[in-house]
Amino acid sequence: MPRALLLENIDPVAADLLGEAGYQVESLRGALDEADLVDALDGVDLLGIRSKTQVTAEVVRARPGLAAVGAFCIGTNQIDLAAAAAAGVAVFNAPYSNTRSVVEMAIAEIIILARRLVDRDRALHAGTWDKSAAGSHEIRGRTLGIVGYGNIGSQLSVLAEALGMRVLFYDLEDKLALGNAERCDSLEELLERAETVTLHVDGRAGNAGLFGAEQFARMRRRSLFLNLSRGFVVDHEALREHVLSGHIAGAAVDVFPEEPREQGDPFDSVLRGLPNVILTPHVGGSTQEAQHDIGRFVAGKLVDYTTTGTTTLSVNLPTVALHGSSAARFALLHRNVPGVLARVDALVGEHGLNVDGQVLATRGELGYAVTDVSAELPADLLAALRALPETVRLTTVGRRPR
Repeated sequence: MPRALLLENIDPVAADLLGEAGYQVESLRGALDEADLVDALDGVDLLGIRSKTQVTAEVVRARPGLAAVGAFCIGTNQIDLAAAAAAGVAVFNAPYSNTRSVVEMAIAEIIILARRLVDRDRALHAGTWDKSAAGSHEIRGRTLGIVGYGNIGSQLSVLAEALGMRVLFYDLEDKLALGNAERCDSLEELLERAETVTLHVDGRAGNAGLFGAEQFARMRRRSLFLNLSRGFVVDHEALREHVLSGHIAGAAVDVFPEEPREQGDPFDSVLRGLPNVILTPHVGGSTQEAQHDIGRFVAGKLVDYTTTGTTTLSVNLPTVALHGSSAARFALLHRNVPGVLARVDALVGEHGLNVDGQVLATRGELGYAVTDVSAELPADLLAALRALPETVRLTTVGRRPR
């Protein structure tokens, strides 16, 4: 029976779907370090993780039987995608499922910071009645600057505008502005014009240290700042200094350079205790609705991959989807050199089979071909396909990955 290992408290719907597909599923609440992960993957075909488990090249090399990894989140920077691809391990994520959850949290925090509700809440809990409008503002008519105009940033743009905000955005790529949003030519331009700045960038290495003392200093005095993207993007010492000086009037931070691995672990940050600062434990996408949809979506991709060979929305393999059915199907991940498909088809013919359907796609140094044939696959054909010098991984689709 094929096995699946799900880490980091993934929504139970994922285990249900994988179980229905014939997998023996083990679910763990926490993340695993590299050594423990290698041990846990013994005999495992599918791995499901969120943001804290690191799937390194060493992990991939140590467990060649692993067929696929599901990142039950948006980002995949915790996975060595090149090493996974080279070993024939498909990687899938959920690029859209928690977009709305993050956007709603950003909107809520912008309002809370603008009204200084954090300080009002703390005062009242401490027994002090502080009924004052000092420093409290509506967000209508104020200017929001969005850094990163992808799925989350663009949807935030639409909702913020519906609440009466003016919207600016900056992105490295040329993105279509939605509604009345205005594109800025540089990050510096956005910082100088916006009254609230929110970060929604991806986890690429080039974004490390994107926002530091220089960027905070460029922001307008008494601005608001939010980071719901990646912890390593922001210099928290610089943010602390600018909050304490009064240059930044309030901040909301959901992600941190170092985060606890498991529920209940201790947490520390230089931002703790600052006035009008909201700290949340990486819960931007953690609504029940989003986690259920992520569990359903990624588990569905893993099942599709192992039962049909479909790699649609894989982040590291060529995209292939072969529709229809036949007596048998195999999927061949191979080095992208001329003539591989011709040799595959010749081998199929030599073993007395017809090709009923076939799709090939390439991505960089890899090619991926899914082939339907007219009868069951003989063992000697599979052996011949595996023996091709270009073969990275051969999978008989619908059976336990080999």
